[in-house]
Amino acid sequence: MSALEPRDAEADADIAAGVARRPGTLAPHDVSAVSTVDSVDTVAAKGSVLDPVHRALSIGMVSVVLLIAFEATAVGTAMPVAARELNGIPLYAFAFSAYFTTSLFAMVLAGQWSDRLGPLAPLTAGISAFAAGLLLSGTAGAMWLFILGRAVQGLGGGLVIVALYVVVGRAYAEHLRPAIMAAFAASWVVPSVVGPLAAGTITEHLGWRWVFVGIPVLVVFPLALALPAIRRTASGPADPAAPVAPWDRRRIRLALGISAGAALLQYAGQELRWLSLLPAAAGIAFLVPAVRGLLPYGTYRAARGLPSVVLLRGIAAGAFIAAESFVPLMLVTQRGLSPTLAGLSLAAGGLTWALGSWIQARPWTEPYRERLVVLGMVLVAIAVAAAPSVLITAVPVWVLAVAWGLGCLGMGAVIASTSVLLMKLSAPEEVGANSAALQISDGLSNVLLLAAGGAAFAALGGGAVGHAVMSSTSTGSHPGAFAAVFLPMAGVAAVGAWVATRLHAAPVRA
Repeated sequence: MSALEPRDAEADADIAAGVARRPGTLAPHDVSAVSTVDSVDTVAAKGSVLDPVHRALSIGMVSVVLLIAFEATAVGTAMPVAARELNGIPLYAFAFSAYFTTSLFAMVLAGQWSDRLGPLAPLTAGISAFAAGLLLSGTAGAMWLFILGRAVQGLGGGLVIVALYVVVGRAYAEHLRPAIMAAFAASWVVPSVVGPLAAGTITEHLGWRWVFVGIPVLVVFPLALALPAIRRTASGPADPAAPVAPWDRRRIRLALGISAGAALLQYAGQELRWLSLLPAAAGIAFLVPAVRGLLPYGTYRAARGLPSVVLLRGIAAGAFIAAESFVPLMLVTQRGLSPTLAGLSLAAGGLTWALGSWIQARPWTEPYRERLVVLGMVLVAIAVAAAPSVLITAVPVWVLAVAWGLGCLGMGAVIASTSVLLMKLSAPEEVGANSAALQISDGLSNVLLLAAGGAAFAALGGGAVGHAVMSSTSTGSHPGAFAAVFLPMAGVAAVGAWVATRLHAAPVRA
């Protein structure tokens, strides 16, 4: 039974308490992966993510994350040029929302698929769909085809991210999971620095299409390296002796509901008009029952254990990403920086994010993981609150760069730790469903808080964000509009610091 399906009252109490099951034990597939020379205990004590048992798998999975990271940083750079050449600037925002909307559905699908049959099939399908979407967008002759390609990419991305989490939960002992999560975070460092520069150069000299059609070539290496290793260590259902559960059609309907709701809210958020209230209301009507059915019981009252882990992931990701989206625009319109310099002011964040993830992977931090996460959220709240200080001309821009580096340090510790804790609090047969819930919380909060931030920005004199981003000669927005984004997001992050005190399971009463 999935951790997200209805249970009796006693089971619901266990979920609300976030009771961990069999922490630190190796699943049967882990035992089969151990060589005949070393015992399971020896591997548990001496193993690493790059030992002979895990090397090919680790390198292959990190390569997959590297591919996703490079796509995220490179494609965003080429997107404005693509929209202009395809006469699709009015539809520009839908190129992003199409990706997020379909990825939410794919996350639920991947969780159920992985729990039933193992992560190999959804991972293979996800990588294939991701590459196909890039090719479709790169060869599109009209904006609607370009958006369709982005939607296919979203399906692939949603399948891949959840399947990767299931592989980590099955193929790595508990003490190795923080290290592989740190490796995932580190794989974003180079793309975050090189990706925009490379994509800009390719777009300028060869054309934007080469950014899209060139990335699928990178799929070959991860497929060749990771898939055979996954087949050996993490294929098949968690319990091969148990009968394969049927597809949960209710969860599929809820997944469609959450995607439709997110799409309607994003559409309503494009313009502040009275008519926008209709799609917004419809979106909420879709989202509320879908979220209640797909996230663990007790998530939105911050019940101890798993529900708070899932809630914190959404709070941290949504608040930080919503705020970060407005940093370059603020630096360009209020401080006169070029787009390149505005982007470079945040470049160090990739390094500190990886550093935060590396710190949480150190063995000595394990007993203090909850305190580390609380500290991380405090750093995020301080960074977001400090960002609008550069609206004061006397404050140098490097203050924001330093503050954002500290915020990214906190995010690195928080994001990796929530992933580690989720696997610790999940039974093997529930890792897929719970990983899907974690990613839904992440993605949906991004959509909702970005929409809220954009609405506040526009309402207080910010103007059209899309116009400001697309125009190289955009005029300055009202400084108060930026404060209306950053200060509420700092408050959300501060709430996250409280939620971080509730990540450990409550004591089980006799």
